[in-house]
Amino acid sequence: MSPAPHLRCDQSPAWAALTERYQASGQHFDLRQAFAAEPARFETWSLQAPEVFADLSKNRIDTPTLQLLLQLARDCGLEAQRDALLAGAPVNLTEGRAVLHTALRAPAGQGLHSEDVQSSLNRMLAFAEGVRDTATSGIRDVVHIGIGGSDLGPAMVVGALQAYTQPGLKLHFVSNVDGHDLAPLLPQLNPATTLFVIASKTFTTQETLANALAARTWFLAAGGTDVARHFVATSSNTAAAAAFGITTAFGFWDWVGGRYSLWSVIGLPIAIAIGAENFRALLAGAHAMDRHFAEAPLERNLPVLLGVLDLWYRNFHGFSSRSVAPYHQGLRRLPAYLQQLEMESNGKGVDLQGQALPYGTSPVVWGEAGTNGQHAYFQMLHQGTDVIPVEFIAVKHPNFGAHVAGDLEACLQDQHRKLLANCLAQSQALMQGKRFEEALGEKAPTASAELDPGTVARHRSFPGNRPSTTLVLDRLTPSSLGALIALYEHRVFVSGALWGINSFDQWGVELGKALCNSLLPRLSSGDAAGLDGSTAGLLNHLLSE
Repeated sequence: MSPAPHLRCDQSPAWAALTERYQASGQHFDLRQAFAAEPARFETWSLQAPEVFADLSKNRIDTPTLQLLLQLARDCGLEAQRDALLAGAPVNLTEGRAVLHTALRAPAGQGLHSEDVQSSLNRMLAFAEGVRDTATSGIRDVVHIGIGGSDLGPAMVVGALQAYTQPGLKLHFVSNVDGHDLAPLLPQLNPATTLFVIASKTFTTQETLANALAARTWFLAAGGTDVARHFVATSSNTAAAAAFGITTAFGFWDWVGGRYSLWSVIGLPIAIAIGAENFRALLAGAHAMDRHFAEAPLERNLPVLLGVLDLWYRNFHGFSSRSVAPYHQGLRRLPAYLQQLEMESNGKGVDLQGQALPYGTSPVVWGEAGTNGQHAYFQMLHQGTDVIPVEFIAVKHPNFGAHVAGDLEACLQDQHRKLLANCLAQSQALMQGKRFEEALGEKAPTASAELDPGTVARHRSFPGNRPSTTLVLDRLTPSSLGALIALYEHRVFVSGALWGINSFDQWGVELGKALCNSLLPRLSSGDAAGLDGSTAGLLNHLLSE
């Protein structure tokens, strides 16, 4: 049975009320005035969710606006849509599938398909532990070959949890079909001590199979003899894997979407890196956020609050972009992971009935780890002509590993304080800005002496009133990372549900794949017949001597 239809957000009376509110006061909202008028604004607009503390106080929102946004959510049947998702209804309507990544992290006996899920999990974790026993397995390098959801999630998590990885075991990730991704890695490897993990649900993904074939070619040429021992697959197409020479394959189900698959056997490289106990902690952290999403009232439900705030900014303020700035080196790949999670999920132009939408959907999500981003794009955030909400992510306590002690530990702890100070300073500066009068009263040692003070002050003024959210983890652990990822997953679902779109298909990816398959033989034959002028011209140019 298909889920019951719900109102699209612009069909709700609350939409009209929000339009009026934006025109009357929302577009003129000033964060500095809001804090002056409401001294307890931080307490009002912050909350603790599982593993994640959120400060929403620096956003251009007040209580009446939030009440209207939550009424909009109720009008759109958000709670019913959430419950349908968690109950295994086919919420991916265009493909007739359930979407049950939450079942992958439910404790044994508590989730849908629990027996199958736990059996798959236990088999995968047992294999991972065998690889981690390097004295017996002989493995020193694990090369994970995938792309998209089969790569971004595992690569991001392994990078984030370096403090928990197995000493003496290196993880490598190859995704790009460009041979320059794989080629530099191969000379560093010994075929006798390397395990290749080929991640493709159907075992037909063009980029992944091209890299897998190149890896096997190198393996055999370098003296490797046992493909079945040194290559494994996370794929449901065991026949195709066997034809490749792989006898160990871990399958999963059609209700596991690619960008939600790190919790499944696609997480094999994560389990190899951090071990079974820590992988289970990752699942437990995500499950805790699942329960929060399912049970917390909308007014204190963090994924819901972030989701309705996204709609407020995208559809009323017209902000088409959001920057994610994680102030922890371990989270440096999080913005790239979130790009797929959000833009592939919600980058849609039609509603569930296939009707063109009259409003914007997914913002552009982008970012860089702090403090690196401050020396790259923060200039635009502070003084550029576009207002771009920023999401800061901070970690209260660092974990430099057991090998760090003494004077070095003290030095690195001081660096962490500097990191946190920068994080706080950036959100403070975005909100407060700097008035012309303040800039005029300051000395600017590097300013040209040829310019009058007023001109210099105008260059050194900041508009301020630029919104931001700050998320804080106590520590970056498997559990807290699991909760953070699940928070973003549910937030994306919330905004997609309100926009009335299917957040779980990705038809936009298919056209390029089909055209690529038709163009590929032309790069050998040189046949440009029937192509548009530009494509034909480029093809001929690429094939010219």
